[in-house]
Amino acid sequence: MANQSTQTMKNILFLVVLFVSIQLVNAQYTEIINSKRPGFSESPYGVGTNVYQFESGMFYNSNNDETLGALAETLGGELFFRVGKFKERLEFNANIAYQSDEVNNHPDPNYQINGISDFTVGAKYLLYQQEYKDKSKEIRSWKRRMAFDKKRLIPSVGVYGGAHLNMLGKDYKNEDGISYKGAVLLQNDFSDRLILLTNLIADNITSENKNYSYIVTMTYAINQNWSYFIENQGKYYKDYSPNYQFGTGIAYLVTENLQLDASARTNFFDDYSYVYATAGFAWRLDRHKDSFVYKNAPNETISKKPNRKGFFSRLFKKRRN
Repeated sequence: MANQSTQTMKNILFLVVLFVSIQLVNAQYTEIINSKRPGFSESPYGVGTNVYQFESGMFYNSNNDETLGALAETLGGELFFRVGKFKERLEFNANIAYQSDEVNNHPDPNYQINGISDFTVGAKYLLYQQEYKDKSKEIRSWKRRMAFDKKRLIPSVGVYGGAHLNMLGKDYKNEDGISYKGAVLLQNDFSDRLILLTNLIADNITSENKNYSYIVTMTYAINQNWSYFIENQGKYYKDYSPNYQFGTGIAYLVTENLQLDASARTNFFDDYSYVYATAGFAWRLDRHKDSFVYKNAPNETISKKPNRKGFFSRLFKKRRN
């Protein structure tokens, strides 16, 4: 009986150690900056604990609705701040945008408005991280080494929750006050160079203007410094026709902590034209440290900054084990 109890305790201890090991393996920190820009979609992965990241840019937007006789041109800037705290899988973020709109609403007089147009705070959490086989270690069979890993069809999964604060300019305030946003974030790593992001979003959930949307982004790394993407976004409103957009852009990795980018998007409707262009950068302040525990001294730990090398972290997901 005692032997059986001892064996049970050993099994429980083994499972605990295995669980902790899995959590360490699934660390979110990457050696190269992991930026949301220049696309609109978002990866389920966070920036990593004690990483402070700033993603900013200028944007131009032109909307021409021929059915209403309205032409609006927008020039503005935005800042997306991201920080990892408490857990590797958890990220907190905030987005703020300031813009100036010039509206030609024929036959009414033209008018211009400006102010803070968006102030959103939120958090995301990685629920499931897909793991892939290292085919480079397969030396017995060329066919197996080159075969596609079917597990890559199953995406990593994250969730996002946020709130649109009503701390906006007077011309952009929401009559319903604070509104909320939720999303499911999916990522398929089809290869070390080819990444597919899929976002399913419910926005302004408690507002009369609630809408549902999807964003699908395909990103490909040309080399260690250059990558490009193509993106499709669709929005569905309660009282309006669906809105579909198509975009593309490039990103250039200057250093492991700095990325430059530019992108443009439009639609293909006859009675409504939409043009959006942006250019900006992403920069991170890296204070991440990996903790190691001495095997013979459980209460003694050391911290070590990891060596950094490699490609775009979003594309070449060399997460630290």
